[in-house]
Amino acid sequence: MKTPKVIGWREWVELPDWGLTLRAKADTGARSSAIDCAEIEHLPNHRVRFTLRLDRKGRRVVTLEEPIADIKVVRSSTGHAHERIFVETTLALAGRKKTILVSLVCRRRMIHRMLLGRTSLGPEFIVDSSVDHWATPKKKLARPSKRPKD
Repeated sequence: MKTPKVIGWREWVELPDWGLTLRAKADTGARSSAIDCAEIEHLPNHRVRFTLRLDRKGRRVVTLEEPIADIKVVRSSTGHAHERIFVETTLALAGRKKTILVSLVCRRRMIHRMLLGRTSLGPEFIVDSSVDHWATPKKKLARPSKRPKD
């Protein structure tokens, strides 16, 4: 097993399957990861269409369609339990790539569009909560990048 990479409590992450780069908060207190969605639509054949907000005001959005990987009840930080849809994608951070599950949820009121929970972080990453952006530069812009060709 490789030595874990140290990351800060906030980092720029790539989601290459979706052609996205965005800032995420590493939250070791959260079990699962979450990403900010404006719309979530169940489709036939166990699929979901969702619109990701790339900025807090929802002016820049990307609509994607993926197979549903799981549906679980998740307890929020306020203690309320909600059923959430999870999809699978690739996370690229600090020179490492791994497949993660991410829940689709409205994070409109939150500062960060994405939250990286323990299951997405470990064992490949160690979070230094005293550092903002250990592995990636502080200033960048959340953006769609070129989507990989199939």
